[in-house]
Amino acid sequence: MVMGVPTTEPPNMTLDAGAKLLQAVRELAPTLTARSAEIEKAGELPEDLVALLKDLGCYRMFVPRSHGGLELDLVTGLEVLAELARADASTGWTMMITSESPQLFSLLPREEFDALYANGPDITGGGAFNAQGLAMQVDGGYRVTGRWNFASNCRRTDWLFGNCVVLGPDGQPRPGPVEGLPETRAMVVPARDVRIEEHWDVLGMRGTGSHDILIDTFVPQQRTFDIFTGQPAVPGPCYMVPVLHYALHIGAVAAGIAQGAVDDLLVLARSGKRRLYARTSLIDSPVFRNRLGRAETGARAAHDTLRRMGEVFWEACKHSPQAAFAMAPQVSATLAWVAETAAEVVTACYHAGGGTTVRDGTSLQRRFRDIHTLTQHAAVAEGWFTQEGSALLGFPVLFEA
Repeated sequence: MVMGVPTTEPPNMTLDAGAKLLQAVRELAPTLTARSAEIEKAGELPEDLVALLKDLGCYRMFVPRSHGGLELDLVTGLEVLAELARADASTGWTMMITSESPQLFSLLPREEFDALYANGPDITGGGAFNAQGLAMQVDGGYRVTGRWNFASNCRRTDWLFGNCVVLGPDGQPRPGPVEGLPETRAMVVPARDVRIEEHWDVLGMRGTGSHDILIDTFVPQQRTFDIFTGQPAVPGPCYMVPVLHYALHIGAVAAGIAQGAVDDLLVLARSGKRRLYARTSLIDSPVFRNRLGRAETGARAAHDTLRRMGEVFWEACKHSPQAAFAMAPQVSATLAWVAETAAEVVTACYHAGGGTTVRDGTSLQRRFRDIHTLTQHAAVAEGWFTQEGSALLGFPVLFEA
C-alpha cells in the first residue's frame, strides 16, 4: 500500500483484524489482571507489557490501513478497550489514550499527519484538552507557554499537546467559533521538548502516569489543530469528530471496570467466603445472589447501551460531519450514564464483598478506587444530561456543525 492512498482491501479485512485483536486481548487478560498491583505500584505500564501490546496491534488499531494500521470500526474498538479495562483499568485507560493518537493527529494538516507516520504506525500522542496554556501568534506559528494537568501516559509517548487560548497581536484572547468563548488551539510538541512534573498521587487509575506537563516553546502552525471543531485531513468515519469517539472510549473503560468487578465478586463467592456473623457462605446467601444479579444486570446494561450508541454514532460518521456533530448531546449523555451506572455496579460489588475488600492489593478495592477516579473526569459530568435535555427541547447546545 502507498502512503496516503486510500486502502483497497476487502471490507471484511477490518472485521478479521478486529476479531483477531479482540481474541488476543482476551487471551492476555489474565496476565494483565495478575500484574495489576505491579502496574499500579510502577505508576505506568511496564516496558515488556508496552512491547507486547504493540505487537498485538493495540497501538495501531485506529491508524489508517494506508499508514500500516488496522483502522478498526468504532464498535470493535470499544470492545477491545472494554476487555483491557476489565482486566486492568490503568491498562485500558492507557491504551485508550494511545490508540486515539491517529484520530487526534488527523486534525493536523495531511502532510504533517503523513510525516508523523512515515516511520511506522505505532506513533503515540497525549496531552490535555483543557485550555490551560496561552499561545501568542507570531510569524510561522505560536509562542506557547502553559502547564497542563492529567496528561496520561506522558512519560511513554512520542508527542504531547496542550490546548491553549489563542492570543492576537494585541495580547488579548481572540474570539472563538462559540459566542462568548475564546479561540482555542492544541499545540503539538515532541515529548523531548516537554517538561514533566511527576506527582500522580491519586485515589485510583494510578498506573496511567497522568502527570503534569509544562511547555514553553515555539510551535509551527502546521503542528496545531482545533480539538473540538477541527476537520480531519484523513478520510473515513474513524476520524470524524474525534472528540465524540473519545467520549465513547471513556465509556468502554468504565463498562470494562464494572464487568471486572462482577468477575471479582464471582471469584470471591466461589472461594467459599463467609462474611463475619453470617449463617451461610456468600454463594448460599439469597441476599448475596440478589446483589450479584443486580450488579451483573447493571454491568451488562452499561455495556449494551454503550455498544448501541457506538453503532448509531458510527453510522452517522459514515454519513456526514453534520450528522456526527448532531449526535454530540446523545453521545455525551450516554457516556455520563454509562460511567454513573458502572460506578454503581462497582460500589455494589465492593459492598457485597465484605471486609476483605478494604485491604490494599485486593482487586475489588482497586476497581472501586479506579471507577471513582474515572467519574471525576470532566467528560462524564452530570451536566451532559442537561445538554441532552436542552437538545430535546430545541435549545442550543455546545457542539454544533
